[in-house]
Amino acid sequence: SSEVLEAIENVIQDVLKSLAQKKAPVLTLANRSDWRNIEFKDSVGLQMIPRCTTKQVRSDCPRSAPKFALMLKILSMIYKMVQSNTYATKRDIYYSDTLLFGSQSVVDNIINDISCMLRIPRRSLHILSTTKGFVAGNLSYTEEDGTKVNCTCGATVFTVPSNVQGIKNLISHAKFMLIVEKDATFQRLLDDDFCNKLSPCIMITGRGIPDLNTRLLVRKLWDTFQIPIFTLMDADPHGVEIMCIYKYGSVSMSFEAHHLTVPSIKWLGLLPSDLERLNIRKDVLIPFTKQDQNKLASIQKRPYIACQPMWKKELEIMAASKLKAEIQVLTSLSSDYLSRVYLPNKLQFGGWL
Repeated sequence: SSEVLEAIENVIQDVLKSLAQKKAPVLTLANRSDWRNIEFKDSVGLQMIPRCTTKQVRSDCPRSAPKFALMLKILSMIYKMVQSNTYATKRDIYYSDTLLFGSQSVVDNIINDISCMLRIPRRSLHILSTTKGFVAGNLSYTEEDGTKVNCTCGATVFTVPSNVQGIKNLISHAKFMLIVEKDATFQRLLDDDFCNKLSPCIMITGRGIPDLNTRLLVRKLWDTFQIPIFTLMDADPHGVEIMCIYKYGSVSMSFEAHHLTVPSIKWLGLLPSDLERLNIRKDVLIPFTKQDQNKLASIQKRPYIACQPMWKKELEIMAASKLKAEIQVLTSLSSDYLSRVYLPNKLQFGGWL
């Protein structure tokens, strides 16, 4: 915490120095959304380069002055929380003055900018993000406050803890981990008792694009148990994008890649080639929208696709067919096809990429 306080004090000292010299204070931020500032490393995923392009938030420019003020406001809130060893969620910060902040996304963006500017992970700033992910299966652990959590009991779902760094005593006999894109599929697999039937496993869903805590938990489980991790996604550009976030990280959070990515993650399904192999009827597939085409084209250009020839092939199949499929499409074969046939066969015969 002394390191965090010192980092904030340094920023404020620079502001005071500028004022003393009758200059307008400026905050310098890394350009988080620029692909030119990102390098791809097989072992880490997408990470920010040390000398990246920056942008300035000036206090004397009408366009950026409000952001400058909000950044100082949130820095002062963080400083007080670290001093008093209290925590707040991003929502708490927004609701402390909704008129001032205007929207939750403004707060989220500034917190990420501050984290990147200070080069300090968000958890160390005493800011927790609200969790939306779920975990189930063969896993038990103790939360930071001493609460014991046992996910192993039947079809119970647990919310991913809001302070993943604080959990300890992790115990599991799972043979693998399955990351499921969507809540509906996750619930369906639970109802079918998938976590116990085949061999013990841990199931996680970020319910769409994963939040920070879900990604941290996947990484923590990987560090702790070193078991294979598979993803079950829709066969569409959005599903591929989500899988890449777990595996390689995202551009906007590339400054934290070391804590968040798991490059050993495997693509289990739903593969575009599976649709042909299983003779899925064309009338249950969904035609691409313009947005899908653009998203797929942008994914195909990304640096990590070049080192994944099998993935590249699958994306080419998807691009050629201009059709996408949700995991639920397998129910057109039979209602429990996913848990009874598809996943057991894939896991037994190595049908992943």
